[in-house]
Amino acid sequence: MNNRSDDLSQPRKTPRLHRDVAVLSILVIALLAAGVHCDPARGSEQSITRSNTIALADLFSDQGTMFDSNQEPSATQPVTVRLRTGHDNVTRATIKYYDTGDHAFHYVRMRKIEADPTGRFDYWQGTIPAGPAEKYYRFEVQNGTETAWYNATGAHRIQPAYGDFFIIPGFRTPNWMKNGVMYEIFVDSFYDGDPRIKVTSGQYTFLGCAAEHHAWGTTTRPWVRGCSQEVFFGGDLAGIEQKLGYIKRTLGANILYLTPIFEAPTNHKYDTTNYYKVDPSFGTARTLEKLIRAVHSSKNGPKGYIILDGVFNHTGGSNCWFGRYTYDHIKCKVVGAYQSKSSPYYSWYTFQHWPNQYASFENMVPDMPKLNYGATGSPVREQIYAGPHSVVQTYLKPPFDINGWRLDSAQMLDANGGPGSDATNHQIMRQLRAAVLSVNPNAEILGEYWGNPAPWLDQGNQWDGAMNYNGFTNPLSEWMCGVNESGRPAALDVRQFSAWLQRTRAALPVAAQETMTNELGTQDTPRFATRCGGILARSELAMVFQFTYIGTPTIYYGDEYGMQSPPGFNNRRTFIWSKATRRDPPVALAHKLIMIRHRYAALRTGSFITLLTAARQDVYAFGRFDRKHRLAVVLNASGRRQTVAVPVWQLSDVNGSTVADLLNGRRYRVINGSVRISLPGYHGAILEQ
Repeated sequence: MNNRSDDLSQPRKTPRLHRDVAVLSILVIALLAAGVHCDPARGSEQSITRSNTIALADLFSDQGTMFDSNQEPSATQPVTVRLRTGHDNVTRATIKYYDTGDHAFHYVRMRKIEADPTGRFDYWQGTIPAGPAEKYYRFEVQNGTETAWYNATGAHRIQPAYGDFFIIPGFRTPNWMKNGVMYEIFVDSFYDGDPRIKVTSGQYTFLGCAAEHHAWGTTTRPWVRGCSQEVFFGGDLAGIEQKLGYIKRTLGANILYLTPIFEAPTNHKYDTTNYYKVDPSFGTARTLEKLIRAVHSSKNGPKGYIILDGVFNHTGGSNCWFGRYTYDHIKCKVVGAYQSKSSPYYSWYTFQHWPNQYASFENMVPDMPKLNYGATGSPVREQIYAGPHSVVQTYLKPPFDINGWRLDSAQMLDANGGPGSDATNHQIMRQLRAAVLSVNPNAEILGEYWGNPAPWLDQGNQWDGAMNYNGFTNPLSEWMCGVNESGRPAALDVRQFSAWLQRTRAALPVAAQETMTNELGTQDTPRFATRCGGILARSELAMVFQFTYIGTPTIYYGDEYGMQSPPGFNNRRTFIWSKATRRDPPVALAHKLIMIRHRYAALRTGSFITLLTAARQDVYAFGRFDRKHRLAVVLNASGRRQTVAVPVWQLSDVNGSTVADLLNGRRYRVINGSVRISLPGYHGAILEQ
């Protein structure tokens, strides 16, 4: 659910520990300036220098597989890291890391190990010893008396105050999530596979709105103003199973994320009536089991995975635990908190003045009363995630065996009506993670958060990743469309766009970066094609970026063919099945991009380097590479043909060699370290060598 709470354009706040590191860094610099040296083995001198000035543009490292020997080490595994420098441009290179176990800085001597094929770069290597505590590291390079620094925020003449690379022993995220492509489905609008179970017009009335059944392909606008949540089309779980061939074969996606499927009175079902019952208009528990088996099967395409939407910040007012509302044939065998202070569920919610004043979703939606998580061992914690028969654990176990949870409004879970984003919320998330991994160590925990998710990710003990509104959806929309993810005017130029991306990458451990979900839009945003003025070519260009950037590409159903959303909740329109074919050019492109991503590991776990930010042409280029492949991605976000020289020397492409565009087969020669390419407006290229 939409719950953005901060200015997404700002750099992340430096965590307390990083602030301590910054303060200590200043002290160390002062000591060095005074001639106090506590680290005699910090580096080895090299006798040859190419220049007296350190070439900052030649410095590079990240935590891709080429520069980090173990992205997810255990407490007993050391980590060997690499740094690229200009050839014979550096006399000494040192790893400086802070160990949270002993709260001290340490230094590791690096040694030059090899040059790259072009002869332009040297590679230095050093090993950070094993240990159970989290560490942060950066590189210090020297050339005579000159010093430069490199960390996740880039190269610096002055030691940076934040943005170091993370080492978090024991933090592992699912490989299937890193290597997969996710497809998000708003169930009611995807496909009607069992017309017998659909909600019919007038079947029930909820909060003054009678249920409306609309014909497939017609408007989501309700017949009665204010009743859009009671508009139904008949999509169901059987329909998803019947269309798995489209998702897994025609497209090539292998992870399903379903918006809520549990019993609820609305079409979106973020107001849960019963967590232990599939909504009757979607099917039954057996229908869900059958769908999950089909997703896991390789008979209808690649083996797949499924993530369910966990709405655990609040229930619906019709939930028997609360008992304020009823609809259809819902009958409660228990007395709810709204009905009596003597209810066994009274403490499960927070009342300011019983019964009508209570904490709810954003304290604005009475039909979504907020759960009170209390202290460790509370009934709510046991019921939602901690107990063996809790909601979270029930669906991770047989007969369901889902592969993970997406946590709705995850930062809001709290005690006593609190707003979340506090110590209690982080404790809840740590406990929830432990509960999930106790059942399935390979399960995904995906948080919904619209701001900077680092506080839930930078210690490796809460979520695996988050919906990447902050680091992907919003900046991409502002650059390509001139509006933010909500459709409000906001624009970035290409250099601001690139800087935003780097800030948000630097805020997160690599294991989390690689499982952040990169979506053009979701059930909570206007469609990307609509935000970009209905220009389909912009949507296609955005997909090129989506499938080549760091993180898990996530298609919101219909975005693959450029579905649009007029004002209102038309971002939840019904799927147009005549478009579900590779004869449709955008769908064909989506399939091609998915196959390219599957083919090149560099696009999934490789390094990322910015190559070009051409402000006048509005062209952005970046590289993804590992030891086997080098790819340069070029994006022309202007409406006109642009010709640019892409500096592929940064990828170690050799002069005279050729690169091939994986999208159209054209080949280009590397001349003077660059590839000159001309792209039509709103077009992209993926140049592979």
